[in-house]
Amino acid sequence: MNFWEKVTGSDLTRDWRAFEARAEALPDDYQAAWGQIIAHLFPYGDFTGRNLMPILDAALGLLEMAAADGQSVQEVLGDDIPGFCTALAGGEGARTYRDRWREQLNRNVAKKLSRLGD
Repeated sequence: MNFWEKVTGSDLTRDWRAFEARAEALPDDYQAAWGQIIAHLFPYGDFTGRNLMPILDAALGLLEMAAADGQSVQEVLGDDIPGFCTALAGGEGARTYRDRWREQLNRNVAKKLSRLGD
């Protein structure tokens, strides 16, 4: 990936289109599960979502292999898709973008308040 792709995000767009094309080839129940996986993983992404691309690629690969083997979505993911996504993102207590923004806001407020006390 070159600098221009990283700045414009064109590599992410290209990867995302490839994910969508792969997901469209899945059966309907797998497509629904893919939509839920995306929805539950996005809070764990950074500003661009670049850190999620390998995780999404692996999750989609799992769905593709399971569909090819004839397994049901429940056999592969279970009934707890949010829990599955939490485990993919790093387990319970993994930091979301809200956590990172909250910490940054708290640091900035503390810095401003410390300047007022001087």
